[in-house]
Amino acid sequence: MLSEYKFKSVGENVTIYPLAKIVGAENVEIGSNVIIDDYVFIVATRPVFIGNYVHVASFTSITGGGECYLEDFCGLSSGIRVVTGSDDFLGLGLTNPTIPSEFRAVKRSYVEIKAHAIIGANSVILPGVTVGVGAAVGAGSVVRKSLDPWNIYAGNDARLIGERRRDRILRYEQELYLRYGTPPRCFRDLRP
Repeated sequence: MLSEYKFKSVGENVTIYPLAKIVGAENVEIGSNVIIDDYVFIVATRPVFIGNYVHVASFTSITGGGECYLEDFCGLSSGIRVVTGSDDFLGLGLTNPTIPSEFRAVKRSYVEIKAHAIIGANSVILPGVTVGVGAAVGAGSVVRKSLDPWNIYAGNDARLIGERRRDRILRYEQELYLRYGTPPRCFRDLRP
């Protein structure tokens, strides 16, 4: 399935299942050891970076016309909506992509999901959000504001419900690199 796309760059051991759809592959950089399941939909009109050891599960979409950064070891469970841009809903313009741009009020931004973060099934991540290193988002959450590292969040609006242990996760990362080597590409701290 990889040969169907002309990515900006792609690492080793990358699996993209045949029913995934990636629009704008020339704007996508993919690290190594990545799996993108069937029924994933990615629209990359601006840069999309997918780091090493990343899994994007079925029925997940990345849309909105902004930038998206999925850093090393992060995971998107099934049904996630990563929205990098949206029409203004307050009446500053007409809404939907059939309208010429001069009559719309669209906010395009970014979503950044840092290393070791995990997003639970059917969650929505809205434009301008950074999910901190190692943060966990519970299933069905709506994330409108950036989340601090190594915390656990859930709900609509996502709120802090606990702290995630980092010691074992970071130790396993180092052991994995010692055993298998560090992949050639790493996208940590790419966004200015």
